Formats: sequence, C-alpha cells, structure tokens
Amino acid sequence: MKPQVVEEGVLEFERARRAIGMDNTVAGLASIEKALSCNDDMRWYSYLGFCVAKERGQITRGTELCMISLEHEPGNPEHYVNLGKILLLSGKKAEALRALREGMAQGGGPELIALLNQFGNRKSPVIPFLPRTNPLNKILGLLLHRIGLR
Repeated sequence: MKPQVVEEGVLEFERARRAIGMDNTVAGLASIEKALSCNDDMRWYSYLGFCVAKERGQITRGTELCMISLEHEPGNPEHYVNLGKILLLSGKKAEALRALREGMAQGGGPELIALLNQFGNRKSPVIPFLPRTNPLNKILGLLLHRIGLR
C-alpha cells in the first residue's frame, strides 16, 4: 500500500474522531468510512461501530465492530467507551456499565469517567446492617424517597 494513501487514511480517521467528539456522528461516519477505504485498520472499527449504531440504528452491527476492535486491541479504553455508548443506545444499561468499568481497568480516560459519572452513585441502604435487596430496605427506601426525606 502506498504511504500517501495510508497517511490520507490516518488524517481522515483523526477528522472522524474530532467530529465524533463534537457529537457530529454524521460527519464522523463519512470520514471513518473514507479512512477505512484508504487503510483497513481494525483498531478503527469501534468508531465505525458507534457511528453505524447511532446514525443507522444498526446496534448489532455496531456491537460486532466494537468487539472486533477489542479483540485486536484489548488494552485501548476508547473501544470500551464506544461499546458502552452503543449499549446505552440499545437500552442495556447494566452491560454498558460493565463495559465502561472494564475500560477503567484498562486505563480509563476523561470521556470514560464522564460517562461513568452520568450513572451516579447509589445511596446507602436505609438499614445498613441488612442487605440492599432486603424487602424492608426496599420498602423503607421507596417510602422515604416519596415523602422527601431521602
């Protein structure tokens, strides 16, 4: 492959990352597809997967592309961010949280931390010596929340 074609692909990929970072996934999708036509790099598939899932609604295809990137480069937390975003789009909050936590174990990053902070923290149980799943804790927690004391 010619070096100028590879360089053009890298420039398009950077353009796609900037567009995605500014929440312009339409432009990001166009740039990432152009970058992949110049240089088929599996590390870029997670970005393509996120754009395809968000813009075209192809959640399954987007998840598959992210998994390919993760198999090729498992230590890159950006792939976990993209996978987490796709899972959030599909309504799978628990799986998204799991993916984001795995990304934190791989080194994290500001975007990953921001996504995790959107989930928030749980309050401690009303009766701390009982498990959170105990019906008494659940009922008291709901009741106190409804009357505004919690």
